[in-house]
Amino acid sequence: MKSCHIVPSLEARHGGPSKSVLNLATALASSGEQVELLATEPGAGWHRTDGGLEIRTFHRDWPRPVCRSAGLRSYLRTAKADIVHHHSIWLRTLHYAHGAARRLGAALVVSPRGMMNQWAWDHHSHRKALARALIHPGAFEAADGWHATSESEADSLRSLGFRQPVCVAPNGVAAPSAEESAAAAAYWRKMVPEAAQRPVALFYSRFHQKKRLLELIDTWLEFGPGDWLLLIVGIPDEYTPRMIEDYVLRSGQHGRVRAYDGEGRPPPYGIASLFLLPSHSESFGLSIAEALAHGVPALVTDATPWAALNKVGAGWCVPWPEFGAAIRAATTEGLDSLRRRGSAGSEWVLREYSWEKSARVLSDFYAGLRPAAAAHSP
Repeated sequence: MKSCHIVPSLEARHGGPSKSVLNLATALASSGEQVELLATEPGAGWHRTDGGLEIRTFHRDWPRPVCRSAGLRSYLRTAKADIVHHHSIWLRTLHYAHGAARRLGAALVVSPRGMMNQWAWDHHSHRKALARALIHPGAFEAADGWHATSESEADSLRSLGFRQPVCVAPNGVAAPSAEESAAAAAYWRKMVPEAAQRPVALFYSRFHQKKRLLELIDTWLEFGPGDWLLLIVGIPDEYTPRMIEDYVLRSGQHGRVRAYDGEGRPPPYGIASLFLLPSHSESFGLSIAEALAHGVPALVTDATPWAALNKVGAGWCVPWPEFGAAIRAATTEGLDSLRRRGSAGSEWVLREYSWEKSARVLSDFYAGLRPAAAAHSP
């Protein structure tokens, strides 16, 4: 069985799916599947073979925000696959995937990648209605199955009225090597010298209002201890590091928060004692899993699918109105206690979340869809 995976971009600046889709495709190929991964990019495009995985990128044409690509569309007219799996929605690449699946009589699988959780669905809803009608018309209805990365995302799909089968296959996470962790920690200690003298609470994600970034800063300045540092690192989106620093400066408490562009830099988990992500919604939250894998306990909102943090003692998953009180409780618990929570979280997340396990679940799902796709092929 051959699967063709399409993701709008593999560039780190476009967030978690750029990393997670590559890891998933690699795991599927490592299991013996025939796998091809296609994406768009600003440059001329490239092709490489990575083990059993074929990766091709194609030039992203104007208008770039919708990921239009004549090269990708042309390639898909001759591609061969039993499964066409598109990751993300609202972009033109989903239209190309829909057309390719219909031409091949292949099963079309769609991963919303967090874009169908209620907050994301409602955010700029009028633009999304236009995208559904004009950017990829009929693609949702044509999907033979959906891939969700959590049970809550599967519930969101069903609550929106979609009745196709849903496969829940979470993202995986790998144990960081000691060498990589040490090098990353050294990099960030040099970049943020005060981290050597102060405990660090880390936000590491896109700078987007979905993440409640400005609300986190306000909450930290009210509830966080003065001897801790809130380190904000990530991919500039709706906010830039300068905008964040200016926002804190206007509060009169500039020394309590630092913000950095994380693109092209190693992850800063190694200098953190606590990880914070107060998102409005997450289908998975890869940075949460990565923080835990690095031994950093996490404090997140219950709009993320990480309620198990409370059960395994790896952190806290709380409603947003309780986030400030949870910050205060976590930061007064003591660094030794936080390290114990981090150790428990690392052991748990590395045991429960692997790319190999997700690849097996998804491969079984593909096999069950193939007869259904053949039944309504043109």
